Amino acid sequence: MAPQAPTPPSGAPLVGRVVRLEPTVPDDAPGLFAVYSDPRCYEHGFEMMRPHRSVADTEELVALAVAARAAGRTAYTMRLVADGPLGPAGTVVGSSSLGDVDVVREHVHLGWTMIGSRWWGTQVNPESKLLLLAHAFDDCGFGRVKIQTDVRNARSRAAIERLGATFEGITRRDVRRADGSWRDSAVHSILVDEWPTVRAGLLARVAAP
Repeated sequence: MAPQAPTPPSGAPLVGRVVRLEPTVPDDAPGLFAVYSDPRCYEHGFEMMRPHRSVADTEELVALAVAARAAGRTAYTMRLVADGPLGPAGTVVGSSSLGDVDVVREHVHLGWTMIGSRWWGTQVNPESKLLLLAHAFDDCGFGRVKIQTDVRNARSRAAIERLGATFEGITRRDVRRADGSWRDSAVHSILVDEWPTVRAGLLARVAAP
């Protein structure tokens, strides 16, 4: 019997102890504006877009994300689960996506991630990655998850390496930046056989005070 092919991301909510990820909808734009207008998010080499100047900028981005579902990319809005030191329950803290779905090759891309600077260094990023990777590997059955970033984005590259992802190389002249220049992408991946080790590391980070 042939092995069962992976299934695309379901769109079901992904709920953890700290964050809840739900497919992005137009009403999320005002909350996401606080993230996409954060000037610190555009430091360290993030050059794929410019800081949003109005909610209309974010509404346009959200509309593109919602439309991308037809092409197989599921964008998620991240919210805090409960009141606490990170903020009130329901606060929008960022967004991320699963896309570039290839069920034949069992590949999916975890990317398009933006987290507000207030929540850097907290459990928000490791738990969101834990939820997305668990959905990709355990629920959907993918064999490889790609994670990539601009070679100039030192902060993002360090975060990906901390996940335990394997660096595969540089894809040159890969994507246009907001200023029209061409980005070289640093490509990493996690394979299904590596997932238990990566999961253990993420669980330890989420449990840390």
